[in-house]
Amino acid sequence: MSEQKIDTRLWSSKARHLSPYIPGEQPKQANLCKLNTNENPFPPSPKVAQAIAEQLNKQAYGLRLYPEPESSTLKQQLAKTYQVQPNQIFVGNGSDEVLALVFACFFMKERPLLSPDISYSFYPVYAETFGVDLVKIPLQDDFSINPDDYRQPCGGIIIANPNAPTGLLMSLSDIRKLASEHPNAVVVIDEAYIDFAEPQQIGEPESVSAVSLIDEFDNIVVTQTFSKSRSLAGLRVGMAFANPSLIEALTRMKNSFNSYPLDKLAQAGAIASLQDDAYFNKACTKIIELRNVLSQHLAELGFSVLPSQANFIFARPPEGNAEQIAQQLREQGIIVRYFSQPRIDEYLRITVGTTAQNGRLIEALTGLLSAS
Repeated sequence: MSEQKIDTRLWSSKARHLSPYIPGEQPKQANLCKLNTNENPFPPSPKVAQAIAEQLNKQAYGLRLYPEPESSTLKQQLAKTYQVQPNQIFVGNGSDEVLALVFACFFMKERPLLSPDISYSFYPVYAETFGVDLVKIPLQDDFSINPDDYRQPCGGIIIANPNAPTGLLMSLSDIRKLASEHPNAVVVIDEAYIDFAEPQQIGEPESVSAVSLIDEFDNIVVTQTFSKSRSLAGLRVGMAFANPSLIEALTRMKNSFNSYPLDKLAQAGAIASLQDDAYFNKACTKIIELRNVLSQHLAELGFSVLPSQANFIFARPPEGNAEQIAQQLREQGIIVRYFSQPRIDEYLRITVGTTAQNGRLIEALTGLLSAS
């Protein structure tokens, strides 16, 4: 059957001209070593499944009712976990929805939004969707972010920290500089991978999360997600931390778009995850250990490896033939992420997997490199 041609006559001009975000593929091939979308290789806390089962068993009839529109119970638990106030928290259907609302609330201004030229590829899509003028600030030659490069008029700044796909981390002092030099612009720090950071590696104290700055600066918004460190990509839970005035703006925008973004099961699972600190900390520590070992093995194979603070590694093969290596790995049932983009088209982004998955990857790479 031939593919049906898409008729766009009835589409809005906005829909016709959008260039949508392309997520990492989710193939259903058996025995696949999937290291392309930065999912956690370990399951969530057992308490998550228990909480969801209890929600279904005890309150199945209650699913006919809408969930808490403001996810108040979840916010209370988040406030306890992050040592903030409930009115400093916003939650949504994954951090992607939270970020979309952030763009609508804070960046639709006359002055441009500033963001690194190499970062989360959803930012340009949001900018196009909401009609935001996006100015990309080039990373340094070592892929780091220099806050001095952002010393220009703007309507907002958004930075992933650790950055994606590089995995590099900005210091809190650099984030302070951005916020203090742009008091009339919202500075968004997207911390999807922050729980995998090692503060001592960049001379920071116990925490490198910018959540610690929201009482100090009224123009900082910090977004996080349950998808990575809490192994709940399938539940779609994201959050933002900021001063109450910014949270109120996000709440108003949410209630003008979707009053009930988080279902009852997602809220129950998220709360249970937050209540199991021991499991969470153990899983994060294990991934950091696996990341460091995998980085060492890649370096021994001749890869140029960036010092990642995320649950993935950004590395250049010895010959820079990243696209070829990615295709050869795919032929062996191993998927990594390749970006056909200037400056990074010789690099691969590799999700940290289990010991077995990482071992399978290194074995395959060893064979490919020795045969070349």
